[in-house]
Amino acid sequence: MIDIDEALVAQLISEQFPHWSTLRIRAVPQQGWDNRTFRLGDDLSVRLPSGEAYAAAVEKEKRALEFLDGKLPVLVPGVVAVGAPSQDYPLPWSVRRWLPGDTLDENSLIDRVSFAVDLGSVLRALRSLPTGAGTAAGRHSFYRGCHPSVYSDQVQIALERLGDDVDAERCREIWLAATTSAWESEPVWFHGDVATGNLLTEEGRLSAVIDLGTCGSGDPACDLVIAWTYFDGEARAAFRESIGLDDATWQRARGWALWKALVTMSDQSSPDPGRTQQRVLAEVLSAAP
Repeated sequence: MIDIDEALVAQLISEQFPHWSTLRIRAVPQQGWDNRTFRLGDDLSVRLPSGEAYAAAVEKEKRALEFLDGKLPVLVPGVVAVGAPSQDYPLPWSVRRWLPGDTLDENSLIDRVSFAVDLGSVLRALRSLPTGAGTAAGRHSFYRGCHPSVYSDQVQIALERLGDDVDAERCREIWLAATTSAWESEPVWFHGDVATGNLLTEEGRLSAVIDLGTCGSGDPACDLVIAWTYFDGEARAAFRESIGLDDATWQRARGWALWKALVTMSDQSSPDPGRTQQRVLAEVLSAAP
């Protein structure tokens, strides 16, 4: 991972976009894993990949955001400039519009049922759009949008490592259900990381979708994982109805949630200091099909 701080961002802006060099630069409080984000004045932000594996998303996301801007019932963060690699930072990076609002994980006053309906409507709108500006699912999306079986080896390794700490038999049942169907329609747009930190809210409603670095076209099942990571009970049922996808896609989505929980708990993925994925795994194993 590349060490990225405010001084580096200031240097990059000064060298490549000097007309913005007088704007204040400050790191956002909650940073993602794939990218580091900094405010640039009041209306812009700077987004820098944290490592080479995430650099290909810069140009891809720019194309996607240019196409999606104005076509969804919520805002997306349009890219206004792309920075070049430099001696001190070897990857491409971007400057984009800063969107107002609180991330979903910062807002405790959300009506989750209403929010579930709103999110389902946005994802329905997303997958209804022509996919010409999208990129077919693959390595660039970390195989989101592909068939979940691409990660079967990781699931098996996780179950071996975790042993009696998890209900391996139940996990295998859910994984089998997830991997014995496939998306049989034409590829559709997917976001790739529909998580609480990538959904903005204003006045209790969904206002924007950010971080489309793993977006592409393929199977939309990966976008339903929030059903187990955030929703439960009535809200999960409302999301399932609003999303308008068949039972097989729902089962593949559950498989994606299972995979992420298992690989994180078995140290094959990013850290989970809050042990969030243990709670997610419990939801995945206990929820109705």
